[in-house]
Amino acid sequence: MSDSSWIAVDAMGGDEGLAVMLAGVARARRRHEGMRFLLVGDEDAIRAGLAAHPNLTQASEIVHAPEVVDSGEAAGRALRRAKITSMGIAIDLVKQGRAGAAVSSGNTGALMAMAKLSLRTMPGIDRPALAALLPTLGDNDVVMLDLGANAECDANNLIQFAVMGAAYARVTLDLDAPRVALLNIGSEDQKGTDSIRDAAAALRAAGHLPMRFEGFVEGDRLSRGHHDVIVCDGFSGNIALKTAEGTARFVADLLRRAFSSSVRSKIGFLISRPATQLLRDHLDPNNHNGAVFLGLNGLVVKSHGSANELGVATAIHHAAKMVKADLARRIADDLGNFARDAA
Repeated sequence: MSDSSWIAVDAMGGDEGLAVMLAGVARARRRHEGMRFLLVGDEDAIRAGLAAHPNLTQASEIVHAPEVVDSGEAAGRALRRAKITSMGIAIDLVKQGRAGAAVSSGNTGALMAMAKLSLRTMPGIDRPALAALLPTLGDNDVVMLDLGANAECDANNLIQFAVMGAAYARVTLDLDAPRVALLNIGSEDQKGTDSIRDAAAALRAAGHLPMRFEGFVEGDRLSRGHHDVIVCDGFSGNIALKTAEGTARFVADLLRRAFSSSVRSKIGFLISRPATQLLRDHLDPNNHNGAVFLGLNGLVVKSHGSANELGVATAIHHAAKMVKADLARRIADDLGNFARDAA
């Protein structure tokens, strides 16, 4: 049983360095006063960095790790060094039960490999899935999975992803019955692969799950806010995610170029600054940071490598909510209910 009051943080992971990681943890601590942190990494460097965050010093312990996983390191090599790296030790603290979740901004492939090997999948789950929140025009973000952990999926994988994603949405988005859809090339029942159609048929028949299955959704509707959970294989999901991120950067760059093109445009920018600031905040990935590996016997959250202080705090906030809500138990209960429905 994991200690839900502690979160293990890979303090050495991420592109922005130790100072940003500690600032993010300190910010998260102010939001979750009862939460405590196991800061994993170079002990001397962490201790020196904590001098700038007295509120964090009393709420944390340092776990020394002599080495760090490099950003471009192959997953196989990282696995062989797991016992001596800050990333591997942070995950092992979850396995030991000393922490309720682990958070890292490090190498995604290495983190995925270490988490799967150390924590293993939950009973009833064939493969873990990577889930994250994407901004929408609706009242809340949308949960999307899988975002790259599984390039090819069968119907059972998609069904399990839907159950896990719905449980995650209930916790993260505070929804009683999330609206779930499968990403497809059309909204008609006959569209898509056999796996997608078979998964849809099974989810329609599962009437006792705390979700509302709403069929298929096309890629151009992802950000409309009409669904709370969107399910797909990891190949399609990763492409959709990268396309959405690229589009957001394109819009931001286009606006920047347009507003700097002339004196009149610059005046227009000053007038519309509140609206453009709202747009910037809504599209800022730091406000939606924190992808989680669902389906493991323990919680591991991947923070974006380039996340700033706000982004790190957001990822930790998601981890804290999942730990407090006992997400793994909710997923296990929903899988059991689905199995009974199918029987």
